[in-house]
Amino acid sequence: MGTAALPIEKPFTLPAGIPSWPASVSDGGFAKGSIDLGGLEVRQVTTFAKVWSTTQGGQDGVGATFFRPSPVPAGFSVLGHYAQPNNRPLFGHVLVGRDASGTGALLAPPLDYTLVWSSPDGAGHFWLPTAPDGYKSVGVVVTASPDKPSPDEVRCVRADFTDACEAEESVWSSDKDGFSAAALRPAVRGIDALGVHAGTFMAQSSATPASASAFACLRNNSASYTSCMPDLAQVNAALAAYAPQVYLHPDDPYLPSSVTWFFENGALLYQKSSATPTPVAADGSNLPQGGGNDGGYWLDLPADGDQREKVKKGDLAGAKAYVQAKPMLGGTATDLAMWFFYPFNGPARAKVGPLTIPLGKIGEHVGDWEHLTLRVSNFSGELLRVYFSQHSAGAWVDASQLEYDGGGGVNRPVAYASRHGHAFYPRAGLVLQGDSKLGVGIRNDCARGSRLDTGGGAGRCEVVSAEYLGAGVVAEPAWLGFERGWGPREEYDIGREINRAARILPRSVRERLAKLVSKLLVGEGPTGPKMHGNWRNDEKEA
Repeated sequence: MGTAALPIEKPFTLPAGIPSWPASVSDGGFAKGSIDLGGLEVRQVTTFAKVWSTTQGGQDGVGATFFRPSPVPAGFSVLGHYAQPNNRPLFGHVLVGRDASGTGALLAPPLDYTLVWSSPDGAGHFWLPTAPDGYKSVGVVVTASPDKPSPDEVRCVRADFTDACEAEESVWSSDKDGFSAAALRPAVRGIDALGVHAGTFMAQSSATPASASAFACLRNNSASYTSCMPDLAQVNAALAAYAPQVYLHPDDPYLPSSVTWFFENGALLYQKSSATPTPVAADGSNLPQGGGNDGGYWLDLPADGDQREKVKKGDLAGAKAYVQAKPMLGGTATDLAMWFFYPFNGPARAKVGPLTIPLGKIGEHVGDWEHLTLRVSNFSGELLRVYFSQHSAGAWVDASQLEYDGGGGVNRPVAYASRHGHAFYPRAGLVLQGDSKLGVGIRNDCARGSRLDTGGGAGRCEVVSAEYLGAGVVAEPAWLGFERGWGPREEYDIGREINRAARILPRSVRERLAKLVSKLLVGEGPTGPKMHGNWRNDEKEA
């Protein structure tokens, strides 16, 4: 009987391949294959030759595989090797570099190598390059032979073209001798941060301890680090290619709407110093700008009872995704943050063993902003990964792990919005926030109900911000500058609500639920997109 093939044995490609992109109107460098970091030219290599593999341990217990990039473009040097868990199709990249400065001083061979670890089968050996003074190692070298690699195997990078890095994801580890390998990423990530993700990994063992500080990512020193970002036409082309299909829960009455629909249907602006609210203009032009969330203003549903209930339920037919396009990873990637507005967030439900317990008004609030973020490579325009916001944090999912809708001819990832809370998940089913072993937590139920096709027609995706394109290219709507609450602060006694809703439970369980609710659920309407940390920084991971 044959052994089942591991997922990594099949390389991943997008269902419809990488699209063709419109030519840049400003002669930009988007999707042209290489990026100049200010004298250090880098290219992305996505094909590899296997060096060593194990099928034991690691993620899902199926091991990991370690590769060298191959083939490498003529004139370019390897900076480090690639590693990936075996539980997913092969999908990744490493950057290779070429000194284009004319000085010949940006890359240098290592002085030596330190053996970090050798596999028990003797077929895998992990080496840490010893960088010359003034240079940094960007990654590890893996060989099948116990002999030291050639100095020509990799290049170290001059320190001023590097930035601090950190471990991102554990690739594989061995408890017996303290060996571990982890993918690396820039330690500081945001729209102004210059650290570049090189795709390499770090390795350490009990015999050769090493931390992320022994390695470096690259740094974009170009005077115009956004020169390879997409122009507006290319942003819209990327949205057309990768716009997600969002499925709402069939039992969720609280659906998304456009911001304009919310305003036109009676949204009110309240001011702390006044008892009389003001209707919000359809374009939000009478909303106060700036000032932070000082509690001086907030929005609310219409005062009329019937209209209030109508607005709570949203308007799926006219709902939009509001898009912020921004540079990430030193301008080598574009993040398309897609924001969705819900007039109302429904009440939470808890799971305690086999019981599902509605939690009264806990979790209810007016105004709910949620988002998905598409990360696109500026080397090729390929979709790399998608971020799913989940209450106060979220998770990145690689493109190879996404569900796609529409058969093999489209690259449209699927996202599921949870019932009432509208957190996004990549798969249907129940996600429990809390103690999954005990079966106690807050329910996030996802299923295929109504669909919001963000690529379904003109206007479904509206780009509302792209600062890197310069003033006036994208006119930000007035409501984007409203920094106060999109709903009033909800006041309720968590302990009392839980005691009322879950009186049949033991006191210890009710107390545990109360602590969980206090940690996970915020009882006030959220602020708008610009007030979230990811507006200028990388996404927050759970």
